Amino acid sequence: MKWVKFRIKTITEAEDIIISSLYDIGLEGAQIEDKVPLTALEKEQMFVDILPDEQEDDGIAYLSFFVEKKEDGSLEVQGEAMDVESLLEKVEQELQNVRLFMEIGEGTVSVDETEDIDWINNWKQYFHQFYIDDILVIPSWEDIQPRDQGKTVLHIDPGTAFGTGMHETTQLCIRQLRKFITPETRLLDVGTGSGILSILSLMFGAKYALGTDLDVCAVDAVADNCRSNGIDPTDFELLIGNIITDKMLQERVGYESYDIVVANILADVLVPLTPVIAGHLKPGGIYITSGIIDDKEQVVRDAAEAAGFAILEVTYQGEWVSVTCRKG
Repeated sequence: MKWVKFRIKTITEAEDIIISSLYDIGLEGAQIEDKVPLTALEKEQMFVDILPDEQEDDGIAYLSFFVEKKEDGSLEVQGEAMDVESLLEKVEQELQNVRLFMEIGEGTVSVDETEDIDWINNWKQYFHQFYIDDILVIPSWEDIQPRDQGKTVLHIDPGTAFGTGMHETTQLCIRQLRKFITPETRLLDVGTGSGILSILSLMFGAKYALGTDLDVCAVDAVADNCRSNGIDPTDFELLIGNIITDKMLQERVGYESYDIVVANILADVLVPLTPVIAGHLKPGGIYITSGIIDDKEQVVRDAAEAAGFAILEVTYQGEWVSVTCRKG
């Protein structure tokens, strides 16, 4: 399968109107590249292992649109066959129309061709089996080697949800979970992603896990990873929503119901999350946090203590920090 890529250099203020204008001529699914800082809400919604590095905003934006190229070399847009030159003319005309009433910067268009793009599976070339201490983490498309027979094995495919276990923050959480899990542990995993922390907790002997996530992609990822690891679906439940603000979700999760809560998120999310979590933990319950860059450690510690937690342990890996607390 071949694709033609139309890449427009513009300015951030013009992104939305250009996307809307080109949508009208049949170009959909824009890929946006800019350096606009993430908003607080966007950071809150990124329940991920690591926040992308942010660079100073220079006001420049690139918008890319991909159109499938047929075997005869034609493109099909809105059911109409056309060649690259004709579509390029339409794109440039739309940009000129937008330029009549607002600044769009350069407004230049480059055209490239690329082959066999598998948008969902391309990342697989970068993810290979590896160890977290004595745990072998292996994706479904690789085989266990003879030397690894008999090892503790976690089969994990992140799919379109985040969480492979490769990042330091995830590994910090895994080590802390091993210290505190018992056969009676009920776990709440906030920002569960691929489900790796909950699945490993169940493998370590936990009784039950409940995950929450903002991203609906986590549903399929968690289901697939549970099947791959022989996890009974009744032992691991997943709810979609924002536990910080959604009162109905908080009620579904349950108050003072969990022995351990793990949250591998970001410091900026952990601060508002922590007082909420205090209501879901049993008295004496353990709260494991990670996703904390080293210069944010004190912010997270302060939030935990303000919510009535006692700091039990702070662990480090690289520039990342995990803070483990106990509810009073």
